[in-house]
Amino acid sequence: MQATAYTYDQETRSGSVLLDDGTPVPFDAPAFDAGGLRLLRPGQRVRIEVTGEAEARRVTLITLQTF
Repeated sequence: MQATAYTYDQETRSGSVLLDDGTPVPFDAPAFDAGGLRLLRPGQRVRIEVTGEAEARRVTLITLQTF
């Protein structure tokens, strides 16, 4: 699934992404670390894997979108 980086806190390595419909979905340090990223800037297109639905939806992996 694709999304756009929305927020990112470098100290906690957590933040949120926006799905294409504008829905924010949070991610935590383990999801960030799983993708092997060093930094994330708001507006970057990312590839994500999620678990759960509706309010319980969380990102489990976040990495840069490659074409």
